[in-house]
Amino acid sequence: MTLEGRSAVVTGAGSGIGRAIALRLAALGARVAVVDIDLKGASAVCGEIVEGGGSASSYELDVSDFDAVEEAFGRIVEDLGGVDILVNNAGITRDNLIIRMSSDDWDRVLSVNLKGAFNCIRAAARTMMRERRGRIVNVSSVIGLTGNAGQANYAASKAGLIALTKSVAKELGSRGVTANAIAPGFIETPMTVGLPEKAREDYAARIVLKRFGTPEDVANLVAFLSSDDADYITGQTVAVDGGLAW
Repeated sequence: MTLEGRSAVVTGAGSGIGRAIALRLAALGARVAVVDIDLKGASAVCGEIVEGGGSASSYELDVSDFDAVEEAFGRIVEDLGGVDILVNNAGITRDNLIIRMSSDDWDRVLSVNLKGAFNCIRAAARTMMRERRGRIVNVSSVIGLTGNAGQANYAASKAGLIALTKSVAKELGSRGVTANAIAPGFIETPMTVGLPEKAREDYAARIVLKRFGTPEDVANLVAFLSSDDADYITGQTVAVDGGLAW
């Protein structure tokens, strides 16, 4: 499996799952645009890739800002020569029970997690359609499949991302562009490390494989879906959860 000669954009790539995805795609030969709202984090990951012999550039971007996304993708296309692979990984949480959730907490999570993906897909689709090839991988969550108390905003954004994926797959399929979603379960990242120990124990008891996932577990699937080996797979949602959502 190789991604030699391909250009990849990974959002939320400054840490956690996004970092692992960026490193994995670069290891397979892709030129990677490391995109994150935290430029310091994006630059650090970019440095790791370059030090490892890969090719990468870092970009500071709030994916919820439509105009900023348009401008950033213009620079990325110029710098990398195009966009062959788009991984929409940027995401946030603002958890609370729905009766206590503020409208700002609802709007911000939907803006980053769902609108942000739309913004990036729209910006990348022009290049992909013109080249008549492309891979779009959207990072959803098992919470988008099951829902979760205290995460109505997050669940809605991730469920919406799955529906967006199916629609994009149908719209762009005739141009050689595939779109798939992945649904990670409990993955050890900075976002999950702060969960209460009781919550961690409850999750662990429900996982068939009896272990938490790693960012690399997710990155391996993204790499496959980004490759020519997945040429006939589109519109799908694949859980990477060790059996959590059964």
